[in-house]
Amino acid sequence: MPVPTPRVLVVDDEPDLIEVLCAALRYEGWESRGVGSGESAVSECRSWKPDAVVLDMMLPGLDGMAVLERIHAEQPQVRVLFLSARDALEDRIAGIEAGGDDYVTKPFSLQEVVVRLRRLLRRAQGPDAREETVPEGALVLGDLVLVEQSREVLRGGVPVELSPTEFQLLCYLMRHPRQVLSKARILDAVWSYDFGGQAHVVELYISYLRKKIDAGRPAMIHTVRGAGYLIKAPVA
Repeated sequence: MPVPTPRVLVVDDEPDLIEVLCAALRYEGWESRGVGSGESAVSECRSWKPDAVVLDMMLPGLDGMAVLERIHAEQPQVRVLFLSARDALEDRIAGIEAGGDDYVTKPFSLQEVVVRLRRLLRRAQGPDAREETVPEGALVLGDLVLVEQSREVLRGGVPVELSPTEFQLLCYLMRHPRQVLSKARILDAVWSYDFGGQAHVVELYISYLRKKIDAGRPAMIHTVRGAGYLIKAPVA
């Protein structure tokens, strides 16, 4: 059966930006539409049912966060890529924790947006879950499997695509199951140098991992307030 052509809705209050983004998405062979307000985005999602939304955070009236909440209330499967002129880690974390799948700051390259969208759409379509033989030496925790040699990750038999940093972070967590790991310890192990006190980078990447590992499933990655993070298999 042929895979349906992906539909991507672009939401921004800059008409020129909408035009350029929609043209780039059509060049990829996807269907694209653009709207200039949060209210129009909610209405268009309801009628057109896109697979993904490129969503400006700072819309007049109904802002990006409110739009995301309304879209996901009706269509939780829709992937959302935030666009924002705000590049602080706190803003990125807020967008991801609110339910966004990725976050790109302005100004950006069209190629970056397309690559990130392609990744989100691939995750959304996803292959059917299937039984896998666990390779020797793999890290296994519940239904989560990490194979260091091939850099593969599976949850419930379904492949999970991670960036190199996300993979290293998950690998470190899985080597220390049920242990509370502080931000400082994670920074030292995964990034291998002092981030000048910017431990918020750990929060950001933990948020990314949760979206990919725990989304729609029993949570495995947990925050221990004031202490750090731990990973453990869900209670059956």
